Amino acid sequence: MSKKIVFIGAGSQVFTRNLSRDILSFPALSDATLVLVDIDMENLALAQAAVEKIVELGKYPAKVIATANRAEALQGADGVLCTIAVGGLEAFKTDIRIPSSYNVSINIGDTRGPSGIFRYLRTWPVMLDILRDIEKYCPNAIFLNYTNPMAMLCRTMQTVSKVRVTGLCHSVQGTAEMLARWLGADMADVDYTCAGINHQAFYLKYLWKGENAYPKLRELMKQPEIYNEEQVRNEMFLHLGYYVTESSGHNSEYNAWFRKRKDLLEKYCTHGTGWNPGHDMWENIKDRNESRQDDHRREEFNKWIAGNIDLSRGHEFASYIFNACFGDHTVFEFNGNVRNFGLIDNLPEGCCVEVPVFANKSGFAPIHVGPLPPELAVLVNTSARCEELAVEGCLEGDPRKIFHACLYNPLTSAVCSMAEIQEMVTKLFEAEKQWLPQFKAIK
Repeated sequence: MSKKIVFIGAGSQVFTRNLSRDILSFPALSDATLVLVDIDMENLALAQAAVEKIVELGKYPAKVIATANRAEALQGADGVLCTIAVGGLEAFKTDIRIPSSYNVSINIGDTRGPSGIFRYLRTWPVMLDILRDIEKYCPNAIFLNYTNPMAMLCRTMQTVSKVRVTGLCHSVQGTAEMLARWLGADMADVDYTCAGINHQAFYLKYLWKGENAYPKLRELMKQPEIYNEEQVRNEMFLHLGYYVTESSGHNSEYNAWFRKRKDLLEKYCTHGTGWNPGHDMWENIKDRNESRQDDHRREEFNKWIAGNIDLSRGHEFASYIFNACFGDHTVFEFNGNVRNFGLIDNLPEGCCVEVPVFANKSGFAPIHVGPLPPELAVLVNTSARCEELAVEGCLEGDPRKIFHACLYNPLTSAVCSMAEIQEMVTKLFEAEKQWLPQFKAIK
């Protein structure tokens, strides 16, 4: 019997077409019904055209449906994928502009700190609606979340619902492949254990042909072309001894070491590769508008559909997980976001951690990792505990807990006084109140 897989936020075209390509590449899923859901009808039409092109080229017996009706789409679904953005460019600008006015330098702003926390707060009410629809229309579905901030959203979903949900991020396998490239290693010869929290998970072991590859990687850091490819992460590796999963742009925001002074921004966050899109996000987005974004999407789509479309399966975990759970049931190990019940010993009980997980026909089985090395636990605990405060504040509608979650963020506390942080959070609440119905006291 063919399976039904629903993409919520399908207007995110690269995500939708890449995962559709991957899913259909599994024989047990090649006849799936792929249902694309979005509220932006133009982007939805582009996504539908892209997926139909993949079906045509692959000669798959699959069916593609596009709709704005989420409830109808979810009826009887086996799998659900989610990538949404609440508030659009207007809210994103607010996330960046207000902290930047207090010298909190943002590179990406979608995961933690004041920008990530307010992105979470306005995303949660919509995510809760999606979760309740899944409970109603397809309670046995596997729900894979790609929306950031990953940890706070997954922690909240796994608190209020029994839906089988986990969050996925390509940084784990992507960074493992980057390190292998630097080493000149084939990924078939690489073995690793990675654990922590989303975007702050570390390779507790990274083996090449059974040998610890870290000494060789430390030697490679002496080469400017390798060091400069990931300046922030490479500095963290040289001083902490373990390599972190997510990019330099992200990780520069999650600590107090790289973005608190102009000279540090210049040294570590300006000239290396991989910055997204640069060391000052506000300068890069303040003049952008939605119409230019739409023009870019159409142009990118036209280039893609006119080019040589590769149907080879990519490295995203989602298709492998679906295949394990309701395809041919081949067990698959991946790093997923789950609550910390006996998984990482020295992180808060119940917080959201990113650890190895087995997917099979019964669902998800995370494995016990043990404690993080103490020098990593200090850094990761700070982020995890701030996320716990933010989740509590969101569920309780308590703005004071949101203030405290921002207060202890390492970069924010490095550049702001307590009174400044409180003022900044008050401004963020005021600017984004239209998206925050859970905070009823804020008018």
